[in-house]
Amino acid sequence: MDLKPGLRLRSATDTTEVVIVAGSQGGVELRCGGHPMVATGGERGEDLPVRTGFDQGCQIGKRYAHEASALVVLCTKAGRSALSVGDEVLLVKAAKPLPSSD
Repeated sequence: MDLKPGLRLRSATDTTEVVIVAGSQGGVELRCGGHPMVATGGERGEDLPVRTGFDQGCQIGKRYAHEASALVVLCTKAGRSALSVGDEVLLVKAAKPLPSSD
């Protein structure tokens, strides 16, 4: 799946939903709970079980980044499963510090 900015995806394991903020360089498979994410309008079927190690959860309003591929996603609906690229769990992207105003 081509991960372009604005693309909305949802988890096959729980309620997690994300939107792509910055697309990836090359073929990257975004996963949630260890399973590939599906397009928001697509058929999801039954919830799949969360794979071991991918149960840290996803927080609404947080950006998650994968440095190697430059992928950045925004969580629009929280869930109990972790986002990952392949088997590498995505970390919350730190906010940029604002300059001093004095």
